[in-house]
Amino acid sequence: MSERNHLVTTIPKSLAGSRLDLALATLFPQYSRSRIQQWIRSGHAVLDGRRRRQRDLVDGGERVEIDVHVEPDERWSAEPMDLKVVHEDEDLMVVDKPAGLVVHPGAGNPAGTLVNALLYYCPALAKVPRAGIVHRLDKDTSGLLLVAKDLPAHKRLVKLIAERAVRREYEAVVLGDLISGGRLDGAIGRHPVKRTRMAVVEGGRDATTHIRVIRRYPGLTHVAARLETGRTHQIRVHLAHAGHPVVGDRSYGGYGTSPTGADAALKDAVRMFSRQALHAARLTLPKTGSERERRWHSPLPADMAELLELARSVSDP
Repeated sequence: MSERNHLVTTIPKSLAGSRLDLALATLFPQYSRSRIQQWIRSGHAVLDGRRRRQRDLVDGGERVEIDVHVEPDERWSAEPMDLKVVHEDEDLMVVDKPAGLVVHPGAGNPAGTLVNALLYYCPALAKVPRAGIVHRLDKDTSGLLLVAKDLPAHKRLVKLIAERAVRREYEAVVLGDLISGGRLDGAIGRHPVKRTRMAVVEGGRDATTHIRVIRRYPGLTHVAARLETGRTHQIRVHLAHAGHPVVGDRSYGGYGTSPTGADAALKDAVRMFSRQALHAARLTLPKTGSERERRWHSPLPADMAELLELARSVSDP
C-alpha cells in the first residue's frame, strides 16, 4: 500500500545560485537526487507554484512544494538477523550497529545489510525512505543509528539533522600524540585521483568536526569527535588531514602503521587492527515541543576496548 506526503519549505539564501535539483537534494536528503529529478520533470516538485527545469538556478526565498508518492520499496528483502535495538517507541528506533555490517544494500552487497534486518524486524519500514535510516555509518564503523518508523517521524528527524540539532559524538583511537582538541575545519569533496575516497579539497562542502582528547598513550590518542556537519567519511578525513589518522583505517593512512614510542605488543596490536577504530558512542535528540531531550550511549565494542586496555597497561605498568 502506497503513502503520500506533501513537503513544503522555503529555499534558504545560502543555496542561492544552486541548481534546483541540487538545492532540493540538499533540503531533502532522505530522497535520492534521481528521484527528485523525476518529481521536477513530472511537475510533482514546484517552485512558487510553477514547474521549473532541474537545471534552473534558485535565488533563495522561493517556496518549494513536493507531492511525494511513496510506494513500498520492494527492491530489498527482509532477512532475519541479530539486531541490537537500544530504544524503540512509536516514532523511532535507535540501533547499535556492529562493525562489519553494511547499512544499505548496493553493488556487491545486495543482502545481509542493516536495511534487510530492519525490514524483517519492522515490515512497515518498507514504506519509509531508506527503511527509515536518516544518517549513515560506514561498514567498519560501529555504534548508534537513528531509524524513523514512519514518514512524519522521518521528515522530523531529517529536519533536525539538517538543522544540526541532533548531537552525534564518536570515540576514536588515532595515531600520534594529539596535543589538544579543538575545531577541525576543512571543505570535503571527492579525492581528485582516488574517486572512491574523500579529501579536504578546494570547492568541497563545508565541514566541521570538534575534537576532545580523552587520554594520550604512547604513540596513540583516544579522542571524542563531535560532528557539526555530516559529510561522507568526515571524521576520518579530518583526522587524517590533521596528521592523526584513525587506527586501522585502510583508506586514510591508519592501517599497518606502528605507533612511535609503543612497545612491541602495542605496535603489533595497532598494526593488525582490522577496521577503523571509530565508534558512534553518543546520540542526543534535542527537546522539541513537549518532548524532553533524549540521550543514548553505546559502550566501546570489545576490539577498541581491548586495544585501549593494552595501551593503558603500557602507560601504567
